[in-house]
Amino acid sequence: INISVFPPSNACIGRYILNMQITSCGHTYQRCLGDFYVLFNPWCADDPVYMDNQAHREEYVLNEHGILYEGVHKHITSRPWHFGQFEDGILDICLKILDMGASYHHGSDRDRCWRNDPVHVSMVVNHMISSHTTNSIMKIPENNDYLKGTKPFSWNGSVPILQQWYNGRCRPVRYGYCGSLASVMCTVMRCLGIPSRVVTNFCFPCSIENPLGINEIFDCTGKNLCSKDKLWRYHCWNESWMARRDLNQCCGDWQCLDPTPLETGRGSACSGPTWVRSIREGELDLDYDGHHMFSRVNSNYVGWLSQNNAKKTKFFCDTWPCGQHLITKSVGSEQFEDITGSYKYELGSVKNKEAYYRAYRRIHPGYCNASNCHIERELSSLKNPFLSDSGINMRLKMANCPMYGEDVQLHWLLENLRGENKNLKFNLCAQIITYSGCPMDQFWKDSVNITLGPREVKKIPLCISYSQYGPYLCDHNIMKVVAVSDPECGEALMVSRDIVINRPPVIVKLLSQPRLKVPCTAEISFCNPLQEDMKNCVMTLEGCGLFKEPMTIDLGTLASNQQARTIVEFTPYRLGSHRLLANFGCHKF
Repeated sequence: INISVFPPSNACIGRYILNMQITSCGHTYQRCLGDFYVLFNPWCADDPVYMDNQAHREEYVLNEHGILYEGVHKHITSRPWHFGQFEDGILDICLKILDMGASYHHGSDRDRCWRNDPVHVSMVVNHMISSHTTNSIMKIPENNDYLKGTKPFSWNGSVPILQQWYNGRCRPVRYGYCGSLASVMCTVMRCLGIPSRVVTNFCFPCSIENPLGINEIFDCTGKNLCSKDKLWRYHCWNESWMARRDLNQCCGDWQCLDPTPLETGRGSACSGPTWVRSIREGELDLDYDGHHMFSRVNSNYVGWLSQNNAKKTKFFCDTWPCGQHLITKSVGSEQFEDITGSYKYELGSVKNKEAYYRAYRRIHPGYCNASNCHIERELSSLKNPFLSDSGINMRLKMANCPMYGEDVQLHWLLENLRGENKNLKFNLCAQIITYSGCPMDQFWKDSVNITLGPREVKKIPLCISYSQYGPYLCDHNIMKVVAVSDPECGEALMVSRDIVINRPPVIVKLLSQPRLKVPCTAEISFCNPLQEDMKNCVMTLEGCGLFKEPMTIDLGTLASNQQARTIVEFTPYRLGSHRLLANFGCHKF
């Protein structure tokens, strides 16, 4: 007997058991024929996750290889990620996640039938990634302390994280960061049949008091002081494709889901799903967490000088809007795609201003009847005055692209816009900044007096040596260089630059072409670029389709300029695209 099963497009996803009941000679008995899985189907036009572009389905459902984008908006770095949604056991783990998160809808009108709706499935997955109190998949370290777990940036893929959570009785894996949380969510969603991708937003504000404003406070030396507001250098979240029947959508579109719990003023929580188009239009009442997502791509930055008497003064500085650059991996390519236009209209355009005014009235109810001019005046009063208003233009320009171990070279460009002399005193400093905007050690300070003649332009070279920043960088490869004028000499001026220190590369070379069930070898090499020993060196390897368990290779201590070479042998266990990922770690990073 051949049996074909045609589940309807509104069937609940999950594992089903198929039984056959047989009646013979007055006796009835059952026989189990086996089990099968029902998932969302982006190839089916009646399914709410239907995606009509085959190339997009191959990228956002079938592709197990991804790229995470990090760094700062002027220096974007990337690293590969293995989603592994088709690895053995991952589907059962994803269904276990839904079982553990079922209490999210307990007591609501969706308690029994939420598994056939991608909106509510995505809410459960979003909640389970890091917000669930006891059974969340991954934890984020508090105060950047991860001594009791795995370094957040050492993961290469989602599979070891999900396996560790499942085999550890569903206890949170320690530790992750926004990139690994969004990537794990992307794996789960693709495994369940929902097209998904990871998005990186550069200049991401996290403000508790003012949803549309982010404040950074500096002292007279240029040191960035700790405050409630944090300007994340980048932040990753997830987008999933579905038709929102709750919003009367007949066709699928991208929905924003942020699994990283962020402080909102009413406790920390994840966000979404939020229709991306509603963020661009400023229609915040339309969707879940619309005001949070809008503020994360439209907040205004304000820089303040804090003086000894606790008085705060606005700097003259050229600021930038938050969320000015949003990117994701391109379809069928290793390059990134700029999707900023999906979240916001071109800055300064009529549509951009209309959307902002619309959102402002919803976020601040006291302005619900205010005119556009009234709102614009209010916004202008909150912003920093431009540097040009003080008669000076300044910027910090990189003279090199520093690798770990190399000196940082900058050019400080100053221009006097007035027809009179300018005598200025500046304090300069550099300090480590985490990706989440937490200021760390201030490791370099300097002071300089500058005289600019009428209309004069000067270029001043700056150098920060490795010996100065090396002992402080650790796992954080971002530093902030700031120049502030002495307020006693006139206006408070500021210019700053975020700098990424590139990690030394790990070189992977296949020595033979991988073939199914045929032994293959690869050479992994790494060179210590420092003028000192690297201690506790470890290489972590993960191979999609090449070997099932991650490999950890202890390299011990590497002397200065010493090159470590390791030969790895493996046997590919399934067909498809293969990728070998290598991650190097030591006492330095």
